[in-house]
Amino acid sequence: MTFYDDLETREAADRDEALARALPLAIARARTAPALARLLRDVDPEAVTDRAALARLPVIRKAELSEAQAKHPPFGGFTTRRAAEFDHIFQSPGPIYEPGRREGDWWRLGRFLHASGVGRGDIVQNCFGYHLTPAGMMFESGARAVDAAVLPAGTGQTDLQVRAAADIGSTCYAGTPDFLKVILDRADQMGVALAFTRAVVGGGALFPSLRQLYADRGIVTRQCYATADLGNIAYESEAVEGMIVDEGVIVEIVRPGTGDPVPEGEVGEVLVTTLNPDYPLVRFATGDLSAVLAGTSPCGRTNMRIKGWMGRADQTTKIKGMFVRPEQVAALVARHPDIARARVIADRQGEMDVMTVQLETAGQGGDYAASVLDTLKLRGDVVLVAPGSLPNDGKVIEDRRSYD
Repeated sequence: MTFYDDLETREAADRDEALARALPLAIARARTAPALARLLRDVDPEAVTDRAALARLPVIRKAELSEAQAKHPPFGGFTTRRAAEFDHIFQSPGPIYEPGRREGDWWRLGRFLHASGVGRGDIVQNCFGYHLTPAGMMFESGARAVDAAVLPAGTGQTDLQVRAAADIGSTCYAGTPDFLKVILDRADQMGVALAFTRAVVGGGALFPSLRQLYADRGIVTRQCYATADLGNIAYESEAVEGMIVDEGVIVEIVRPGTGDPVPEGEVGEVLVTTLNPDYPLVRFATGDLSAVLAGTSPCGRTNMRIKGWMGRADQTTKIKGMFVRPEQVAALVARHPDIARARVIADRQGEMDVMTVQLETAGQGGDYAASVLDTLKLRGDVVLVAPGSLPNDGKVIEDRRSYD
């Protein structure tokens, strides 16, 4: 077994020591960007040397990024560089604009491809989009980092994809999990044999049945968790036990609607801090749910592992004509030290919205109903449940109403 570099197998103490050196520099760089300077103006970079100090900094949400870009295009003041100083500028839905560079595997996908067994001698058929959005260039950059050749196939045109894969001898598919099946099925219809032995996928759910379907055809499939803003966040290795956090980011799992870290194993929202000097996002909320896996990967890589994508954290729901947001639920929990967790349930009775608030607590006292009204701005039934009894799924608002 070979590793991409020595960073992957560091002892925890060595990683913490490196973090203590890197974080102050990252925060100091971030403060030079106008938008981040306002958010971090009261922060002493030299005091941010560990995860505990990082957890006290404000959270940046995508809505703030989008609003800032609308006022100060294209990057909203989240970088000190002008647009022309970057090699690429991308547009994602929103629209949100992201910068990119050619050199240095800017999005850090090379580590993922190496862990997937892709390297010199491989031909990567890159079926991610190259138009406006960055995914195509992200995976091409990763392929270059591991010395693999690239067929920039892009999306669609299935017959041409099959013909090119056969003529060129593509050995690795890169793209969304399900499009590979479209290519394989079409190749079968055309009576064409393909040489794919590996697939590196992202941008959608890789269901176990689909992974097995590919395995039955001799194709080893690995997935990563990456975004246009942050690049690679976490990736699978041959162990296929959760996703290993990339060495170029710091991942926190927090209670939805807050910046408060949750205990290991509890589902929460993914926050990411990048160590990218060109585009330093600090505690950027992805809006995705995940959880930390205990221990380290059997493959020998020692960084923190997460379970992968487990849904969306934005659970804002309208009940009785009023929006109830995760941060309001967090404020309710904060009012009562005896409450460990809360869950708001929206349902219908007699064509009317009803709200039930489940509070996980060992106590029986406290004016919980008044706190519910004050924080959620709605009246609802309050139900006390035993500690540990609420589902560990990251949900603080559950909508049980049928919209059929």
